[in-house]
Amino acid sequence: MRQLLDSLNREQRRNQELLASLGFALRSVTNLGRLLELVPLVASRLVEADGAVLLVFREDGRLWREQLQATPYDRCRELLHQLAAQPDPEAAAIGNDPAAPALLDQRVGRLLDGAQVFATSVVCRSHQRGRLYVFSQRPGFCWSEVHRRHVQLVADLVGMALENDTLLQDMRRHERVDRQLSIGAEVQGQLLPDRCPVIEGIELAARCRPAFQVGGDYYDFIPTRPVGAGRPREKERWALVMGDVMGKGVPAGLLMSLLRGMLRAEVLSGHPPDRILHDLNQLAQEDLAHSHRFVTLFYSDYDPRTRLLRYGNAAHNPPLLWRRHGDRIQRLDAPGLLIGLQSEAEYGVDATVLDPGDVVLYYTDGLTEATGLNGERYEETRLVESFRGACREGLGAQQILERLFERLDRFVGAQRHLDDDASIVVLKVRDELVLPTLPPFGS
Repeated sequence: MRQLLDSLNREQRRNQELLASLGFALRSVTNLGRLLELVPLVASRLVEADGAVLLVFREDGRLWREQLQATPYDRCRELLHQLAAQPDPEAAAIGNDPAAPALLDQRVGRLLDGAQVFATSVVCRSHQRGRLYVFSQRPGFCWSEVHRRHVQLVADLVGMALENDTLLQDMRRHERVDRQLSIGAEVQGQLLPDRCPVIEGIELAARCRPAFQVGGDYYDFIPTRPVGAGRPREKERWALVMGDVMGKGVPAGLLMSLLRGMLRAEVLSGHPPDRILHDLNQLAQEDLAHSHRFVTLFYSDYDPRTRLLRYGNAAHNPPLLWRRHGDRIQRLDAPGLLIGLQSEAEYGVDATVLDPGDVVLYYTDGLTEATGLNGERYEETRLVESFRGACREGLGAQQILERLFERLDRFVGAQRHLDDDASIVVLKVRDELVLPTLPPFGS
């Protein structure tokens, strides 16, 4: 009796050590293949079987040929060779077919040449990810309930290892995407102006708030003549542009970058806004057609000597113009189709002279289409109200921009992200200095 107890104790200690070694490997080994190599060895020793075979399925149900594991290898070489060599249609979704495990068990039994086989499933998130077999050819060998539980415990540990590997691969994939997005956001941030230019007689303020890390909104300030072409930059005509690529994320950001390069080259031609939009539409036609996206774009140029603002519109939200004289709001619009919609689209042009104190608001539809907590849209009426109120107070361009975003944030709700990119550019004509009237000399 004492010898029997000693034997049972030794067996228990051995089993505990085997399971502990597998648990340690599960915690510390990051190479899934190395871990799976241990599984047949541990399983066979736990139940004192002649050998074991581990078949693993990929997440889509296909047999994972590279991870076929068995011990002893010489005894199982032919089995592994035949399983690895089966045609793709047979291995394509073996883990997703409810009848596949029974057929697989029969095939493994035949290849093991009459050995007694016990099989159990490797399950991960209620999804079958493999089969674990232990076998013995000793006469009279039987699988006890303890044997079955030990083999199932090993199979469950394999399921945990596969789940950990899946999570690890997902994390690495997300890290790669995050790095790409960070690079894209950095590039886009360099493409948008980091500060507004100094233009005689006006104040400028601008900001883009992307819904995602990389967005499709675009604004720019572009000198219409090359550097060193004569007059100081602040006295030259400048192009002020606001655009929106349909869609969000990296694809929209890449298209925005492409269009920026095309537009900046076109602006130096000195053409009026309607011609600029016409040429840009033709240049971008092929690239936009391949991407199945379109672009809205408002193009304007401002001459500080005459305060003349010329503009053309490719179906973008018309900027709002607040006239200090009369406290009126006007919409600056001109006929035109989306960029990329038709190759021979025509665009209109219009112009207006800005007076001291007048304010122009350029914006994208991410502002007016933002939704509040009750699902209601911000809409243009709220934007007009906020804009008019800020202008009446005589705020500067940067203060007006801050006021508009503060009002938007209150409407959307604290800590809530916008559904779409939102951009604002504010142009305010400075008030002219009016000298007091002096009394006649000698009076």
